[in-house]
Amino acid sequence: MRHALALARRAEAEGEVPVGAVLVRDGEPIGEGWNRPIGEHDPSAHAEIMALRAAGKAVGNYRLPDSTLYVTLEPCPMCAGAIVHARVARVVFGASDPRTGAAGSVFDLLPSDGRFNHRTACEGGLLADETGELLRAFFRARRNRR
Repeated sequence: MRHALALARRAEAEGEVPVGAVLVRDGEPIGEGWNRPIGEHDPSAHAEIMALRAAGKAVGNYRLPDSTLYVTLEPCPMCAGAIVHARVARVVFGASDPRTGAAGSVFDLLPSDGRFNHRTACEGGLLADETGELLRAFFRARRNRR
């Protein structure tokens, strides 16, 4: 999660919402990403999606079983869908997202929706104070600039 936080800070330095993600298999990172929708002109360029794309290329497969995704913010529905389709085994996130969280805050796509053919284990709250404060400070600064 510390590495995901460093990636979130990279997103912030690029003017993006500070979210970072690292996908790990067998204790080794296989993909990482940070929010880049503004810079990439791509609404799907969330940190989780970027990490999944990098991992898929690194391992030569879009299926990523037996992997754990560490992400600084609770995944949104789009990212949750990609996580399920990639067959990620587990998600560990920092701060909850009370607006679009898909791991129990607003939606229950991870892990409780039994309609999917794959279930992803999920736990939140790892470094939640630190990840949450990074996001709050970012949006506070953005509001103050206006």
